[in-house]
Amino acid sequence: MSRRCELTGIGPMVGNNNSHANNKTRRRYLPNLNDVTLQSETLNRGIKLRITAKALRSVDHRGGLDAYLAKAKDTELSANALKVKKEIAKAQVATA
Repeated sequence: MSRRCELTGIGPMVGNNNSHANNKTRRRYLPNLNDVTLQSETLNRGIKLRITAKALRSVDHRGGLDAYLAKAKDTELSANALKVKKEIAKAQVATA
């Protein structure tokens, strides 16, 4: 399982540990990933995703999973999230 957010595409970053003696050693900064189930209002079901805490706040800020995916770029989304985005768009067209 990759350490990458399914909605934002954020992955591990690299940097340095910096000691008191100013010795520098390489380290990795891992994203704060959480396994969550987000409810889709259009599909009337929950979708399991592995996203960062920041992405979870962004989903709440935009008004839910459907609104977030409508504005999200396809290049940042994972294959699973892209499939859900297309399902939601298809369901919205069918109801309209």
